[in-house]
Order: sequence, then structure tokens, then C-alpha cells
Amino acid sequence: MPLMKTLWLFFAATLMVEGRTWTEADSGRTVEAEFVGRSGDQVKLRRADGREFEIALSQLVPDDREFVANQGSADWPSWQGPNRDNRSPDTGLLKEWPEGGPELLWTFENGGKGYSSPSITGGRIYFSGTRDGEAEIICLDEATGKELWSTPIGDDEGQGYNTGWGGGPRGAPTISDGRLYVMSANGSVACVDIKDGSKLWGVELVKDFGGKVPAWGYSESPLVDGEKLIVTPGGKGGAIVALNKETGDVIWKSEGLTDDAQYSSVIIAEADGGKQYVQLFMKQFAGVDAGTGKLLWTSDWKQGRTAVIPTPVYHDGHVYITAGYGAGSKLVKIGKDSAEEVWENKVMKNHHGGVVLVDGHIYGFSDGAGLLCQDWKTGERVWSEKGEGLQKGAVHYADGMIYGLDEHEGSTFLAEATPDGYREKGRFDLPKKTKLREGTNGKVWTRPVVIGGRLYLRDQDLLFCYDVKG
Repeated sequence: MPLMKTLWLFFAATLMVEGRTWTEADSGRTVEAEFVGRSGDQVKLRRADGREFEIALSQLVPDDREFVANQGSADWPSWQGPNRDNRSPDTGLLKEWPEGGPELLWTFENGGKGYSSPSITGGRIYFSGTRDGEAEIICLDEATGKELWSTPIGDDEGQGYNTGWGGGPRGAPTISDGRLYVMSANGSVACVDIKDGSKLWGVELVKDFGGKVPAWGYSESPLVDGEKLIVTPGGKGGAIVALNKETGDVIWKSEGLTDDAQYSSVIIAEADGGKQYVQLFMKQFAGVDAGTGKLLWTSDWKQGRTAVIPTPVYHDGHVYITAGYGAGSKLVKIGKDSAEEVWENKVMKNHHGGVVLVDGHIYGFSDGAGLLCQDWKTGERVWSEKGEGLQKGAVHYADGMIYGLDEHEGSTFLAEATPDGYREKGRFDLPKKTKLREGTNGKVWTRPVVIGGRLYLRDQDLLFCYDVKG
């Protein structure tokens, strides 16, 4: 029986449910069903008896396609999402997890060494890992977790950067206009075709731009903005470089900004109608003009030491930074060519698990304090919570909830994103531990990602996919 005939016979058997009426564009046939989620071109719907089915988005009428678009994109194109704010657009997610956690959909067990978080679009997952001495970009099928292809992006024998804490790529790949942009720990930057992984061009941050590999490897996730690819080789040749994303040719190098690269990633900020790129370095953070690379402002960060890692947070004309090793946090108000300090303190000392801004409050792990909520405007501590599973880790935000990952054992928790205090709504352990961390000091450091109703967690070669839509 033809697929569409089978599908619509299935539709006809459904009962009336709370949801909406969906209409096939060609036949005009309808069904009452609840929207569950989207994966690439496939829309998942749920009928009254709880059974789910899928239909191609392209087969629905324009009103239905618009409705799906308004539910939030199923794309996660780069580090910390499309806005680099660590916030998922998903809605309708579980507000409490059952004992043992949400349903595990699949596990991929050959991701290689590394801490790269996944980027997702069009029903495919992309991340990088080192396998057999080569850093690779790896493509998986989103529905099944099966590997579709992989492409080498550079040699990675674990030399040239300190691997005592674990080898492999650190940054997430970036997706734009049918291409992937990815960086290895040794500073190899590659552009590959998203369909099959064929390499289109590549540059070397050390050889081509005079950069220096940081002690624990380049960890940046490349930024795409319009025609430009932004990376941070560091050094006297220009700490930040803009490349033509189609060719890899240099558009500009940041003049007057020559700091060595650290471990943070560039963000976009707006001030007085002008676009800036903001980056965090060891002893300062800075804004450069997006069009020319001209240095616009710097703000001192004298307490930065050993490594500064978290990505800055931009909101409403202000930039927030934080770092570990006792550094603390700071908020500045930026202008077209200026940065004015609003406050600075040691309330939040985030090592590398990142923070997220939700309704005027910053959430993240602070060294020594555990999970912490901080007031954005004043920098004051609102609450903190520590104990087993809450000492140190990474955070992510989706649909009113904080998704936290304990770095020691990989236990994952769900908590309300509220300034009223810590309210945990579920916790589970990863079903399996990697053997690649044995003999190293590495921990579970890959950031959680929630998109399309799914939670993705990685422990080196192991990538787990959970259903958090329910």
C-alpha cells in the first residue's frame, strides 16, 4: 500500500484530541493531533490514544508549516545555539523526570576522544572527535544515532597541547548555508560540505596567522556572521581574524588587539547601532568592530589566571564575563567605543561549565559554592546549593528549566530556573562510562544540549540521546 495512503488511513483511525487540525496540502484531508516535535523535515504528531506518527513538513498546508516554525527551531547550528546564549527554543518539555530519568532513545559509541558538543540541523547531528590519531568531523542520523560519514580535519596525535586532561577537539562545529566549520585542538580550521563531508578549504591558526596553541588546546567554536567566519588565533598578527566563509580568504585582522588565545568563543553584541565582536582573554576582554576588526574598547580582567574559559554573555547593551581559579565575574555597559564597569565581584567563579541568563538572573556552577543564582544587575548572590551531584559541572536552559550535568560522574539533573531557590525535579546517571578517560584527569565536560525534544549528553566516545518531550 502506498505510504501516503497508509498514513492517511492511520489518520482516519485517530480520535479527536486536544491539539489542532492538520491538513495535507494535496488531498485536503485533515486530522486532529497534538504537535510533539520536529526532526528535519519530519513533523511528529500525537493522537488521542497516545500513539505518535510523522508526516513531512512539506506535505502540510502553509498554515501548518507556519505553526511548526513558531514552535521553535529544531536546529542547533553552533556552540550554545543560534544566539550563543545557552538557551534552547524548545517548549512543551517534561517539567519532572520519572525515576531513572527520561527515556534513552539511542547511544552512539564511536565518537572518539574530545569534548565537542553536537550541532544539529536537517535531521543530522555533527560533532568532532579524534579517532586513530586524526581529528574528524562526524555526522550521525538524528533519528537513529547511526554514523553517516566522517571527514579528517587534521592530525591529532596528542602532541603540541597538554593531554593530561584528555585529548581530542574541544569546540562545537558551526553550521551555515550547507557548510560546516570546525576547529581542532591544534588549530586546524576546516570547512566541509554538510551533505557528505567533502573538504572545501582549510587554514592553520598557528602557521597561517602566527597563533599559539593554548596549553590545553584551542577550544573555540568558530562564529559565522553573514559572509564572515570569525576565529581567534591570538598573537601579534591579530588576535581575532575574519575569513570569507566561502573561500577562507582573510577579510580583516584585529588591529591593536594581540593577546594570546584563551578558551572562550566570540559573541556578537550591539551598541549604539553598531555591531561588535566580543572576546575574553587572560587579562582583558575586548570589543572589535564587526566590519573592520578595529579595536573599539577593552576592559581589564587583571584577576584572570591559568585559564579563562566561559563564553561572555551579552544582553541589553551589557556584557557579563566570569572565570575560575578565583577570578570571579564582572558586568560592563558597552558603547560604540567604550566599556563602563557596572560591578565586579567573586560571587560567581565559573571554571568552564558555562552560565545562562534567565529573567535577570545568572545560573551556573561557582567554584566552591556549587550551583549558584546571581542577580544580573547587581552581581549579588541570590542563592547557592551544593552537595552530592552539585559541586561542579555544566548548565543549559530549556522551557523554564535548568539542565545540569555533574562533571565527576555524569549525573544529570533537572531543576526549576527560579530565583526562589533550588528545586530539583529529577536526576539520573549515564548508563555507561567511557574508557577513554582512564589514565587521564578528564571528566564529563561536554555541554548538554536540548533541541527538538531531545537531550544530548556526551562522555568522550559515547553520545546519548534522551526523549525529554515525553
